[in-house]
Amino acid sequence: MEQDVESPAIIKKPKLPKQAREDLPKQLSEKEISKRVQRYVRKDGKCNVHHGNVRETYRYLTDIFTTLVDLKWGLNLFIFVLVYTVTWLFFGFMWWLIAYLRGDLEHLADNQWTPCVNNLNGFVSAFLFSIETETTIGYGYRVITDKCPEGILLLLIQSVLGSIVNAFMVGCMFVKISQPKKRAETLVFSTNAVISMRDGRLCLMFRVGDLRNSHIVEASIRAKLIKSKQTKEGEFIPLNQTDINVGYNTGDDRLFLVSPLIICHEINQSSPFWDISQAHLSRDDLEIVVILEGMVEATGMTCQARSSYVSREIKWGYRFTPVLTLEDGFYEVDYNSFHDIYETNTPACSAKELADMTNRSRLPLTWSLASRLSQQGLPEAEREGHEAKTGAANQGKDRQPERNGDIANIESESKV
Repeated sequence: MEQDVESPAIIKKPKLPKQAREDLPKQLSEKEISKRVQRYVRKDGKCNVHHGNVRETYRYLTDIFTTLVDLKWGLNLFIFVLVYTVTWLFFGFMWWLIAYLRGDLEHLADNQWTPCVNNLNGFVSAFLFSIETETTIGYGYRVITDKCPEGILLLLIQSVLGSIVNAFMVGCMFVKISQPKKRAETLVFSTNAVISMRDGRLCLMFRVGDLRNSHIVEASIRAKLIKSKQTKEGEFIPLNQTDINVGYNTGDDRLFLVSPLIICHEINQSSPFWDISQAHLSRDDLEIVVILEGMVEATGMTCQARSSYVSREIKWGYRFTPVLTLEDGFYEVDYNSFHDIYETNTPACSAKELADMTNRSRLPLTWSLASRLSQQGLPEAEREGHEAKTGAANQGKDRQPERNGDIANIESESKV
C-alpha cells in the first residue's frame, strides 16, 4: 500500500502595499537609516518624482509644443531634422508624381513639350526642387511653368505649410535655447540649514546667493515643509506640504539679491517647528524645500531655483560665517566661506518649551511656592480666578511704591 506522504505546506506571505512594507519594524543601523532618507526634491533642484501608469497619454499630444520643448536635446534635434526631411520628401514625391502623370518624364528630349517644371528629370531632381521651394533658395535652374495649374496649386500649399513648419520648429528651438534653466545653476543655496537664537528667539536659517553680476529682478523666496502626517480620523497623508513663513507678512521674502542673504524663519506658535527640539529633530523624517524665483535681467524670463534640506542637514546650534567684507571703496563677497557654519550657544529644547521657561522667569516674586500649593486643592475655575486676582494685585504693587504703613495695615488685617 502506498502511504500518504505529507508535503510541507507552502505559505505565501500576502503582498503588502509599499507603505505597509515600510512600516514593518526593522533593525537598521544609523548608516542604513541615513541611506534610506528619500528626498522629495534633490539638492540640484530636480524633483524626485516619477509619474507611472499614465494612461491618458493623448494629453501630451494636445500640448505638442510644450512636449517638444520638454524633450531632451538629442531627441529634440532628431525630431527637428526628421520633420524637415519628411516634408521635403513628401513634396518631392508630389512634384515627381505630377511630372509622371503628365508625361513629362517621357518627353525629356522633346524640345516642343512644355513640362510642369523645367529640368525635372527624376525623383532626385524633384526632391531638390522641393527643398528649393520650401527654403526659398531659388537657384533658377528648375522653374515651374504657367501651363501646369496643378503645379501652381501644389506650390501654394507647400509655401503655406513650409511657413507653418518653420514657425513651429524654429519657435520650439528658440524657446528651448532661451530657457532660463542654466541661469538657475548660478543661484546657490547653502549646503546646510541652521537653527540658533536671533533676537531672543529660535530661528531656522539658510543662505542664498547669486554668482552672476547680472541680477535677478523681483526675486522672492518661499519654503515648504514636506512631512507625512496622520489626521485625527486616522487618515494618512504622505508628503504633506506646509508653508514656512520666511517674511511674507513683513515683506522680507522679497529679496534684493546683490550679495548673499540669510533667510530667516522665526519659530513661533504658527511655525511647524514650534514643538520640535534638537533630539526630536534628529529622529524626525522631514524635508524643507526652498524655492527662489525671479526674472532674468537680460531676457526678462522667469527663473526658478530649488533646493532642499533633510533633517540631518539642519544643524542645531550653529550660525553662518559672514562672507561680506568692506574693502577700499567696495564690498567683497568671499564665496569660499559661503557654506561655512560655526557653533554657538543654543538651548536644545523646543521653542515652545523655551517660551514657557521665559514666561515662568518673568513671574513676580510674590508668586511663592506656598501660594502655588494652596491652589492645588481648589477647583480649576476658582484657581484661574485666584490667579487673575493675584496677577492684578501684583501689577498694582509694581506700580505703587511699597510703604511701611501699608504693610503694617495688611498684617493687622490678617491678624483680625
